[in-house]
Amino acid sequence: MDCLREIEGKQAHDPIFIEKMNKSSPRCICVPGPVIVGAGPSGLATAACLKERGIPSILLERSNCIASLWQLKTYDRLRLHLPKQFCELPLMGFPSEFPTYPSKQQFVDYLEAYAKRFEIRPRFNETVSQAEYDATIRFWRVKTTVGGQKCGVEEMEYLCRWLVVATGENAEAVVPEIEGSDEFGGDIRHTSLYKSGEEFRGKRVLVVGCGNSGMEVCLDLCNHDAMPSLVVRDTVHVLPQEMLGKSTFGLSMWLLKWLPMRLVDKLLLVVSWLMLGDTARFGLDRPLLGPLQLKNLSGKTPVLDAGTLAKIKSGHIRVFPGIKRLKRYAVEFVNGRCEDFDAIILATGYRSNVPSWLKESEMFSRKDGLPRRPFPNGWKGESGLYSVGFTKRGLLGVAMDAKRIAQDIESCWKAKAPFARSLLLPHSTSP
Repeated sequence: MDCLREIEGKQAHDPIFIEKMNKSSPRCICVPGPVIVGAGPSGLATAACLKERGIPSILLERSNCIASLWQLKTYDRLRLHLPKQFCELPLMGFPSEFPTYPSKQQFVDYLEAYAKRFEIRPRFNETVSQAEYDATIRFWRVKTTVGGQKCGVEEMEYLCRWLVVATGENAEAVVPEIEGSDEFGGDIRHTSLYKSGEEFRGKRVLVVGCGNSGMEVCLDLCNHDAMPSLVVRDTVHVLPQEMLGKSTFGLSMWLLKWLPMRLVDKLLLVVSWLMLGDTARFGLDRPLLGPLQLKNLSGKTPVLDAGTLAKIKSGHIRVFPGIKRLKRYAVEFVNGRCEDFDAIILATGYRSNVPSWLKESEMFSRKDGLPRRPFPNGWKGESGLYSVGFTKRGLLGVAMDAKRIAQDIESCWKAKAPFARSLLLPHSTSP
């Protein structure tokens, strides 16, 4: 869209618009294309798909790097849980020399190369404080703060036709309130602050949460000669990472082409029982719904075992029920048992932070910050609002969303902007 021409027309003929512009932040930038919030895999994929179609965008990132969750808030031993072919971003695959399950650093290297290839240059250290659709001028007003205590804070405002929310499902750590936390005395930290089991060598560590992260942190602690225990508060599906020489995820996707989901679930559970045994014997009860049905209905991902279950079977990792309260270097569980621990790791997941900055309630739920419409229809809202990376389907879902968004914006771009490609980005106006 010829954004500047439209703004200039409104400025010349619309006194209400002039009044609103005069109330803008110190610096106001009109963006011909979309503003994308978040420079993780979701934001990068969307920017690349748009660029491939000749549509410029501005990518805002509150941190100082791309994929800040991966780079700053993950443990050292992390690897992709799914084979690399299911984790590629659009338009660029992984290097052939990468292993089937790339490491954390290899994935970050891939994202860096991806950004370089598509010349994606996010605006780092720029936090979106508020985004709201202005129905009078029919533009999104995206307000940000730039900088910090050392260099001072500068306020910015972007005006754009399209706003892409790419902050994802894992924007903020979930830290539950546990009775007695002040009494405990030992280290209590979220997995976002956990790097390696090395600092816990010889210590008794309780890991709260039995998802993929909790299971893998327990294994890492074992490998560093710590004494981990695992809190399992709910039912959980544990599947082997590979079945019959193929990845469990890949095998599931292939079977779903030919068989109904319910039958595929039964096959997965039979093979899992043959390979892993009855997990309920070790405190890991399975849900009533099969793993694929449960994932499809609730987004809850099954655990792909990378060796943790063997440590549980051998007794190197103990399993406990939910926590009732904490005491001085001890934990009382809901079954009345009390055990001593030196540290607690909270593998309690993450949540969306969209409600804290996006002033909109039709597309996104104020309760959980996720799109109200279920997959695959949650990527598009009203008035040029889009979401990417909220499908609970990992990087495959990200790729699907990014392609749809770019295609949808391109159709509007071509229809309404015959000379948009000649614009220079960014354009600035002073209030």
